[in-house]
Amino acid sequence: MSVETKASVLPPKGKPKWLRVKLPTGKKYTELRGLVDKYKLNTICTSGSCPNMGECWGEGTATFMILGNVCTRSCGFCGVKTGRPETVAWDEPEKVARSIKIMKIKHAVLTSVDRDDLKDMGSIIWAETVKAVRRMNPTTTLETLIPDFQGIERHLDRIVEVSPEVVSHNMETVRRLTREVRIQAKYDRSLAVLKYLKDEGINRTKSGIMLGLGETEEEVIETLHDLSAANVDVVTIGQYLQPSKKHLPVQRFVTPAEFDRYREIGLDLGFRHVESGALVRSSYKAHKHID
Repeated sequence: MSVETKASVLPPKGKPKWLRVKLPTGKKYTELRGLVDKYKLNTICTSGSCPNMGECWGEGTATFMILGNVCTRSCGFCGVKTGRPETVAWDEPEKVARSIKIMKIKHAVLTSVDRDDLKDMGSIIWAETVKAVRRMNPTTTLETLIPDFQGIERHLDRIVEVSPEVVSHNMETVRRLTREVRIQAKYDRSLAVLKYLKDEGINRTKSGIMLGLGETEEEVIETLHDLSAANVDVVTIGQYLQPSKKHLPVQRFVTPAEFDRYREIGLDLGFRHVESGALVRSSYKAHKHID
């Protein structure tokens, strides 16, 4: 039987206890927080108030967003501002690389807004940032959490050419909800992007989905099968939380037992690694995904 047989239910009241998090602490966290504040470094960890920041920083992992903080898309789940982005900062690759060096990051995750306003969709800055990080931080490993670049292969090829240790692109939700959740994205296009990256030689590909938007158990399992068919190596599964009242409401809080079940299903499908839990985000325990 499905854990959720209806596409939408009454919104839940209050967050359950398994979504409560402790304030980040520890020597490593305090040290990195001081560096971020001192040098005004831009990390998604801080700007997105990630619940796993203390844990990730303690393990030497951090996430950086490039190509500005204004997105050309208007996804129903995302708190990033939508509108007309600023012009490209061509010195950004060096700034990101320097931030990683200052913070002594062992494993860096790079992500970005969508830049459909640019002819190259931002892929040139993406490639140059990977190159700059490698020049300045030769022992740092990299994950790139990329947009779909509208599925255009010549833009994806720039990522393939610099060959990060992990290349990630998130499905975010199940097929039926994609139009509502990711308004300008396409479910099959995202699958095609992931398959193309793998076929072109990326060693480890990765994707993530959110639960609690009205999907059924059967739809989640279908998405896992689709990702497996695209030869994706790593999957993250987490709970959707509403960024503001303007965004899609949470339809349901998924229980820890259900997250555990999805993890087992994913492992049975042959994924190398599955992170599944209420507080799991795309870059959660990202350093483990290269092992």
